Amino acid sequence: MAKQNIIWLLLMCLSLVARAQDANGVTFEVKLSKPKLGLNERLQVDFTMNKDGDNFSPPNFEGFKVLMGPSQSISRSWINGVRSYSKTYSYTLTPKARGTFKIGQASIVIDGETYKSLEKEVVVTAAVDRPGEAMTADDVADENLHLVAEVSKTNPYLNEAVSVVYKLYVSPQISVSNFQPLDNPTYNNFWSQDIKVNTLNAQNGTYKGKPYRYVTLKRVVLYPQKSGKLDIEPYTLEVTVDVPTNKRDFFGSRVYTQTNKRVAAGARSINVKPLPTANRPASFNGAVGEFDFSLTTSKTSLNASESLQAIVSVTGNGNLKLFKLPEPELPSALEVYEPEFSEAVRTNLGGMRGEISNNYTVVPAFKGKYPIKPLEFSYFDPKKEQYFTLTSDEVVIDVVEGPVSGGTPSTLPAGTGNNKQNVVATGSQFNFLKLQPGLVPKESTYFFGSTAFYLCLLAPLVSIPLFILFRRKREEIASDVVGNKIRKANRLSRKYLSKARKLLGQKEAFYIALEKALHNYLKAKLKIETSEFSKDKIATLLEDRNVEASVRSDFIDLLKNCEAARYSPFSQVQMQQDYDMASDVISIMDKQL
Repeated sequence: MAKQNIIWLLLMCLSLVARAQDANGVTFEVKLSKPKLGLNERLQVDFTMNKDGDNFSPPNFEGFKVLMGPSQSISRSWINGVRSYSKTYSYTLTPKARGTFKIGQASIVIDGETYKSLEKEVVVTAAVDRPGEAMTADDVADENLHLVAEVSKTNPYLNEAVSVVYKLYVSPQISVSNFQPLDNPTYNNFWSQDIKVNTLNAQNGTYKGKPYRYVTLKRVVLYPQKSGKLDIEPYTLEVTVDVPTNKRDFFGSRVYTQTNKRVAAGARSINVKPLPTANRPASFNGAVGEFDFSLTTSKTSLNASESLQAIVSVTGNGNLKLFKLPEPELPSALEVYEPEFSEAVRTNLGGMRGEISNNYTVVPAFKGKYPIKPLEFSYFDPKKEQYFTLTSDEVVIDVVEGPVSGGTPSTLPAGTGNNKQNVVATGSQFNFLKLQPGLVPKESTYFFGSTAFYLCLLAPLVSIPLFILFRRKREEIASDVVGNKIRKANRLSRKYLSKARKLLGQKEAFYIALEKALHNYLKAKLKIETSEFSKDKIATLLEDRNVEASVRSDFIDLLKNCEAARYSPFSQVQMQQDYDMASDVISIMDKQL
């Protein structure tokens, strides 16, 4: 009894230690470089904690010889304002014999609490040709990187949906920085549709019983179009892998090396079963899945020459895009147009789901009642492994008004070959035709030799010299570069002066337009680019052209006002005065120049 109490007390203490560990956010764990190694390989054991501690006590490493250790490394970092800390004690071991051994518990005291690591099991096999310490980055990547194609069904029926999901599994020992597809499968003998993967989210999973992280790269839905053994071609990627080494940098962080690896999801095969021939309905047209079927009309009562819509639709889950809809048989007295096909089908990993339909426009010609025979639609359900036949309701179209045909429509079967119809008189078939048309001869005039004839004859001869003169004038104008610049500057000066008048009251826009008008005027008269000259230089040029001093002064003042307007307030009255002065100055300078 005393022993049982002691055991319960120990269990309670261990529970309290575990709770303290969770509450304080402290982690203390052991990491092995590999869980299985050869007799001639080395094993690296790391004891890692996220908080500094004291009195570290390692296990006795039974079955191993300690080659190096303990070596201590500390890592600190700040990420997005969050501080992280890591301290590691590392040992390098070599096995003494083959067998299964355990790395015992290590302990450490952190903040007065004792924490212990979990035991780890290691399998030691016979010596290997290439010891682990000589493994290259490519070897490590091969062992820790896998591309897997997960197939939903390996033994489907013909035209039954099969989903294939491609996942990239990455071991925690390595990291992937980039990847790109090299070769996409062609999916021969399948109808296929890709399902877009919008985001690449890493998730936790297991591969062959070991913890991995994986990303779903590609999803596709296949419908086999042939029975028997069909191969799914592999999907190939080129992946850039970061592999850790045994080296550490100055700060104690592990050094990584980078390598490029090509991984492929191995070729997968599925065995496609043919659809059973026993009890196959005559109306079966290749539909596989679960469906509903209907034949409906937009109305059942109408007049002749009016139209109605007859809709044949199939809804459900299955190969909706891979079979034809049944066609209705309508009486010959009903005019039927080519159907308008529509589909509202979405595809997910479960296959196609939605609705397809044919919309027929029907126009009756005669009065009466016209029955539309029920339609049959058959499909194969792969879950229940049997055929089903759906039958639509009979629809009777009642044409209440219109001409009457020769037969009784209600007694004529659909598609009958007897299309003879009585002629229906409308009252306008026979009209009196005039025997004498009463045509009057028209006086004939001849164009040849007329005045219009001679005018048309001489017009080209007269237009040729005029065209030559017009062309020469245009060439002269085009060759006069200076004259063209002057004319253009004159036009711009008038344009901007007119624009300035329209912008009175808008200070900045007004003075910009006024300044452009003044510069373009000088450009036209002095044949210079005045924007490249100062106001003193412009005054000198006007003086050389014998422009009066008062006119020169007014012109320079206008330019100064245009510049000052950018920094000083100007009233509406001042803008009107400047505009009037600019008009007067340009008019006076035009006479003097």
